[in-house]
Amino acid sequence: MGIKLKTRKPTGIVPWPLILLEGEEGAGKTYSAAEFSASELVGQMYWVDLAEGSADEYAAIDGARYLIIEHDGTYRDILEQIRAVFLEARRAAAAGEPPVVLSVDSGTALWRMLKTWTSERARRSRNNAALLQENPDASIDVGMNLWNDATERWLEVIHLLQTFPGIAIITARGKQITAIDEGGKPVKDNRGRVLREWKVQAQKDLAFDCSVWVRMRRGRHPQVIKARSLQLRVEDGKPLNLENFTVEDLVFNRLGCSMDSQPRQMPALIGDRVQAWLEDNDVDELQDVEKLRQLWWDSAEPDTGLTRAEVVSIRGAIERKVTVLENPPTEMGQGPVSDADKLRAAAERQAAEAPVVDPGDVTVREPTRRPARKRTPAKTTAAKAPARR
Repeated sequence: MGIKLKTRKPTGIVPWPLILLEGEEGAGKTYSAAEFSASELVGQMYWVDLAEGSADEYAAIDGARYLIIEHDGTYRDILEQIRAVFLEARRAAAAGEPPVVLSVDSGTALWRMLKTWTSERARRSRNNAALLQENPDASIDVGMNLWNDATERWLEVIHLLQTFPGIAIITARGKQITAIDEGGKPVKDNRGRVLREWKVQAQKDLAFDCSVWVRMRRGRHPQVIKARSLQLRVEDGKPLNLENFTVEDLVFNRLGCSMDSQPRQMPALIGDRVQAWLEDNDVDELQDVEKLRQLWWDSAEPDTGLTRAEVVSIRGAIERKVTVLENPPTEMGQGPVSDADKLRAAAERQAAEAPVVDPGDVTVREPTRRPARKRTPAKTTAAKAPARR
């Protein structure tokens, strides 16, 4: 059977935006986001406050009506709450209600948390822990794999914002810094003057991932640095000044959004379906060996759509998890290190789980499992001795 071509016609509909409001402290980023909740053109706004602490105070803005998302400060809880808002926005869109708005304040704090998590993981590694034990002020090596993990977590949040079934806003701090070359030295012009550049204090691709980028500075008009839109054109190197700026005017007038707008169609790009399958089936969380064994078989079912290589990878992950559950550490920091230890541990578990038989009970019980059939060794025919000549 040949590969089926999958296509669709473009709608031409203006999608809901992901708006980046970045700039100096006190320039009005958070105020503008909170003010937007008073618009009659939007539905419920949900506010994710990340280390900013201003969500309660800004509710005093005339007409402001938003709900503060409560979280415990961990990445997992923050991500789950954003997913919950995503599902509520999808429900509202399907019901024909005004668009839900999600405001994340701020992306700077989120990336700072992930950088701290990366540094903590690096300090806990065996080599770095030994180095820090000798010299607590030593410089440690942060592996690229750790930065990749942090970026992956960041992108999980950003993808939810990019495909949000409503209007998403993320704030970030921005400021001018000294331009640095690849060698870590300041960049200078022909006259020897140090050059300065503007930097958004978040993950480096944030401005690119957003559909509209607004810069806000104290004492100046907000500027649109970039807009991925046919309605709002920004020439390269010539930011568009916005007098009397409001997010409502930006979204519904300048970008041309309306009740007919839809979220951007952006399927997540993944190398394979292994990790998604493991997460969907909670393999990391499961503690039931029998359920894990059933998943081992289920992974090869035709309706999963997995390739043979993906099934092999999934089964390998399940087998490693089962091995850990069946061979728990005997002491802190120590586990079975040899096959003999594993066999001994298995025998001890079987002995502990075996039923206690009453000595006075003489009833012959049928075995729960059919014993293995004993095989008799095959008769061998002796080789004939060579005939004498």
